[in-house]
Amino acid sequence: FPGTPLRIDPNANWRVATSLKIVEQLHGVLEYYEDPAPGLDGMAAVARACDVPLATNMVVTDFAEFRRNTELGCPVRIVLSDHHYWGGLRATQRLSTLCRTFDLGLSMHSNSHLGISLMAMTHLCASVPQLTYACDTHYPWQDDEVVSGGRLKLEHGSLRVPTAPGLGVTLDRDALARLHDNYLRCGIRHRDDLGQMRKYDPSFTGIQPRF
Repeated sequence: FPGTPLRIDPNANWRVATSLKIVEQLHGVLEYYEDPAPGLDGMAAVARACDVPLATNMVVTDFAEFRRNTELGCPVRIVLSDHHYWGGLRATQRLSTLCRTFDLGLSMHSNSHLGISLMAMTHLCASVPQLTYACDTHYPWQDDEVVSGGRLKLEHGSLRVPTAPGLGVTLDRDALARLHDNYLRCGIRHRDDLGQMRKYDPSFTGIQPRF
């Protein structure tokens, strides 16, 4: 991708030494370095020896962690917010004010979600001038949808902000009923990444850092 800055996210699986070894090889390539080492202390150790800005959706996930980041001198320079765990749209707008105060960058992390969540994310992005980094989304991998009209269409990597009332989408009640039935029948109630990995590697422990 010539001319396009890249991002890398080791999900806190690397030791500080490994994080620094890798980022040295990627000098001039990365837009930011997301969660290379575990914990805010690990990220701070990387930041002290690295001139690529660090980003996180793992160690600055609420206002108490935001405060600790500032007390450490802001080793995390870009907060990857999520309107679900930051407390909603208004709370994320308050986060943007703090980022402006402390001269931090802001973007949005995303896990797999449906159109309602994605449209809330879109409205939030449009209402927060501080949010200048392109946002993450796993939406292209999502097969099902519960909003009327089916899957939302991204154009050149972007979504248009709708002009209809509310979030600008309506529920497809039949699709919602079908997915609710899937939920009732599947029996899965808690995310278990460790169990899934052990299907392929029974010795997998999930301990961080691993490398």
